[in-house]
Amino acid sequence: MKRIVLLIPFLLFFYPAFSHQNYDTLLNKLNDVLDNKKTFDQQKTTRIEKLETYLNSNRINDLNFRYNLYLSLYNEYKSFNYNKAYDYVQKLQQTAHLLNDPSKIAVSKIKLGFILLSSGMFKETFDSLKTVNVKILDNDAKKEYYFLTARTYYDLSDFDKDNYYTPLYVKRASLYTDSGTVLCNSNSFEYIYYSGLKYLKTGNTDKAITALKQLIDKYKLTDHQFAVTASTLSDIYIRKSEPDSAISLLIRAAMADVRSSTKEAAAMTNLAQLLYQNGDVKNAYVYIKQAMDDAIFYGARQRKLQVSAILPVIASDRINNEEEQKRALFFYASLLTILVSIVIVFSVIIYKQLQKLKVADKIILDTNHHLEKSIIELNEANTIKEEYIGYYFNLISEYINKLEKFKRSVDNKLTTKRYEDIRILVNNINLTKEREELFINFDKAFLKIFPNFVHGYNELFCEENRIKLLPNQLLNTDLRIFALIRLGISDTEKIAHILEYSVNTIYNYKARIKSKSIIHNDEFEHAIMAIKAI
Repeated sequence: MKRIVLLIPFLLFFYPAFSHQNYDTLLNKLNDVLDNKKTFDQQKTTRIEKLETYLNSNRINDLNFRYNLYLSLYNEYKSFNYNKAYDYVQKLQQTAHLLNDPSKIAVSKIKLGFILLSSGMFKETFDSLKTVNVKILDNDAKKEYYFLTARTYYDLSDFDKDNYYTPLYVKRASLYTDSGTVLCNSNSFEYIYYSGLKYLKTGNTDKAITALKQLIDKYKLTDHQFAVTASTLSDIYIRKSEPDSAISLLIRAAMADVRSSTKEAAAMTNLAQLLYQNGDVKNAYVYIKQAMDDAIFYGARQRKLQVSAILPVIASDRINNEEEQKRALFFYASLLTILVSIVIVFSVIIYKQLQKLKVADKIILDTNHHLEKSIIELNEANTIKEEYIGYYFNLISEYINKLEKFKRSVDNKLTTKRYEDIRILVNNINLTKEREELFINFDKAFLKIFPNFVHGYNELFCEENRIKLLPNQLLNTDLRIFALIRLGISDTEKIAHILEYSVNTIYNYKARIKSKSIIHNDEFEHAIMAIKAI
């Protein structure tokens, strides 16, 4: 329970990191696109520079050609830079008047209306559009006129939010939308988008979703078309209280706006506002700053006012969050410092205890090693004893039997007073042969216990000094001396007595053998003792 209580502050502190899993991947993609924002803007600037260079470096007497150049520059600037777009639409109007072409004059007024609407100048937009003679326009210009007028009324209805005027503006906008869609192919972007927009504004959200989703899912849209469609669809999800779906759409719309270098766009602003409402103040601040940069770059006063209304609120919360995080970090840093100090103290104590345990373990290991060695030696000694006890028991039994036979023979001969036969009997005893038999029996018994003794012994010498036994020979005198030592008989006098040599002879044997060894003399007998029994 204590651990759970301690974890609660950490979970609360890091909660924002876990609260937006649905669109985190999209936010990362948006950040990647923003990192390349200058590249996209440079591509647009390059197109504009080519047009302006061509315009300024050539004296174009063909007013129609100049009109088209102004129109191309206007189209590049209309969602990129308000002041530049306004300048070129003025030149567009002037050229149209010089051409004295009513249709071109009307088109230039429609273009002016778009720029004025982008700046939030509703009255001026209507003033410009009212002077347009729709009858002289071709179908494309008529569609543009109707849809721009519809959008102006829709935007005005959103701006007023009045119970009386808003429905009136929506109704008028819907009429203009109908006039525009009549001129469109039923499968075109304009037809489906503006039908969906009309459904949205008139409250038929299901049809609006179907139309707008059809464009997103089934049509290959330009970045600008996608941004407009996704932003409109996001508005529906906001109304339906589905912020995650709205945020996902706004992120994709914002990416499309960045790729198309559209500065006159509300997607980034709306995204920042939704993220802020969803508790993601950090990302909200980043994107509202981007929206403000775009608004300043575009230059439209209305757009800057819209962003400026939201920016201070988000910035204030961001500062508060940072202060809270600093306080939380200070608290956790202090807590961690205390914990680290405790860990260090315990680590020192544990280290000292471990050192003591290591010393104790070493003593135990050394003791175990000595015990194991002792056990091995005892087992070996027991094996030797068992083998030799059996061997000598059999040997003594044989000699007792021989003595018993000898005693009976002597007794018989004494009884019959055949004293000369007794002498012959005694003389027939061959002690040398008996001793040789004793050595052979010893050799057999020893090699039974130490079958690798000769090989181990020879390993202590170089090739030319190794013992080469005769056929049927088990051990020689050199080997028997050290065989006795391996059995534990280290007393030179005892070895001399067993082998019937003088003590000096045994000393000489040992000195000669050790001098030929490849190891140091002092280590020779230790090496002999290291030869293992079976």
